[in-house]
Amino acid sequence: QLVESGGGLVQAGGSLRLSCTASGRTFSRYYMGWFRQAPGKEREFVATISWSGATTSYADSAKGRFTISKDNANNTVYLQMNSLKPEDTAVYYCNADHNIILRTKPGDYWGQGTQVTVSS
Repeated sequence: QLVESGGGLVQAGGSLRLSCTASGRTFSRYYMGWFRQAPGKEREFVATISWSGATTSYADSAKGRFTISKDNANNTVYLQMNSLKPEDTAVYYCNADHNIILRTKPGDYWGQGTQVTVSS
């Protein structure tokens, strides 16, 4: 089970940190990622991180502003989001899998999502 937290309402230029904690199993060997879905749009890739935390990948829209990190001791993955823009408004979903997560191939496990709203 993946449980996200940390979403909310923030003004443009502000920051939020999303957390996703895994329970019920050990996710230290899992690849993890974040996807988002804005109203009326398809779900899109945001960032992913390897099971060791050594390798990360970002969508162009997230590069330079978002940072994904992983705390295997606490089965938690984070998404630090800085310089937020109104177009970042979406429901953000945590994603996990034994295999590598690609921007076009999400993993099998999903959280319930957390709403991020950025006001202009």
